[in-house]
Amino acid sequence: MNPDANDALVHELLELNQQLLESIADGDWDTYAQLCDPALTAFEPETGGHLVEGMAFHRFYFDLGGATGPHNVTMSSPKVLFLGADAAVLSYVRLVQRLGETHAPVTAVSEETRVWQRRDGAWRHVHFHRSIPK
Repeated sequence: MNPDANDALVHELLELNQQLLESIADGDWDTYAQLCDPALTAFEPETGGHLVEGMAFHRFYFDLGGATGPHNVTMSSPKVLFLGADAAVLSYVRLVQRLGETHAPVTAVSEETRVWQRRDGAWRHVHFHRSIPK
């Protein structure tokens, strides 16, 4: 793969991942579901160490609603690793800034690895692992 093509793919995946993170923060189920594979798998703090498969687990949280008030989502130090032409792993620290209960700014931090796979010409989010640093 030539460097320019690689740079374009990195940019495309980072943009898609940012859209995914924004959809989570905004509680935008339609965008989230469009970006994810229906058989999405995940390990995250809410699963208590269990692997979950499918979208139902995640839909529950979307049904609770998105962030209220102003917020900002940042991928800190993102890295993209291609596993061939049609799969990639994105690793980064997600920072979500918002106003807390006392209206003071707070930042939630999570360490994330997300796997994307290109199928039929479109990238789909197929797996993630999210941890809260101690």
